[in-house]
Amino acid sequence: MSFRLSQRDKDIIAFINQFRAVDRDSLVDLFFKQLKSPVNACNSVMVRLYRLGLIERTQQYSPTVYLPVDAKIKKNSQKILHFLSILDVYKQMCTYSIPKQVIVEDKPTGRKGGIEPDLFCIFKGSPFWIEIQRNQYSEQKTQDKIHLYEEFFFSDEWKTLHWQPEDRAAIFPSVMVITPVRYAVTSEHIRIIQVSSIHELMEKYKGPVKQQKESRIKNNSSNGIKINLT
Repeated sequence: MSFRLSQRDKDIIAFINQFRAVDRDSLVDLFFKQLKSPVNACNSVMVRLYRLGLIERTQQYSPTVYLPVDAKIKKNSQKILHFLSILDVYKQMCTYSIPKQVIVEDKPTGRKGGIEPDLFCIFKGSPFWIEIQRNQYSEQKTQDKIHLYEEFFFSDEWKTLHWQPEDRAAIFPSVMVITPVRYAVTSEHIRIIQVSSIHELMEKYKGPVKQQKESRIKNNSSNGIKINLT
């Protein structure tokens, strides 16, 4: 059977292959939002791609979750929730800036026992290795994970990773731990950021700017009318 795929079809398949598990609503937001009936359009496309054997799906979740054809995870696996949490972080980033060089379940050391961040990306010009913790861990386990990052830092192997800039010195990514719990972990060598979400991260970054802006608004108030300077 011959068939022709649109560029959007190809992009959707590639996106599912990259993130391993993608729910229908995320596909609507990322690929169909501009259409008049985005949900119906998405459903139609995904049914067609599924029937063509180009994607897999599981209806264990609502809405439907789509998987790569060669997915090595069972359709009722808890691993699907792990991949959906990675996707959620990516989507949060997209509301501020589209991440670049995205790698799901990055393995930069190339060997077992090294660091295995859930996500690598360059976000707003800065590289991040992101650890997403859906469950609470012991502080010792979290500190052990940080020690692995420090070991990689001292190896200097990171300086040759393919995404490193060619025109300036190599950069060791910040390690972002997305967690509802704050851990007493430290490092004298790498930057560690603990936040509950990307939204919290962005609030922290814009904090000083916001305070300056509010101060300017207050100083320019007259007769109860606030002048919003941008």
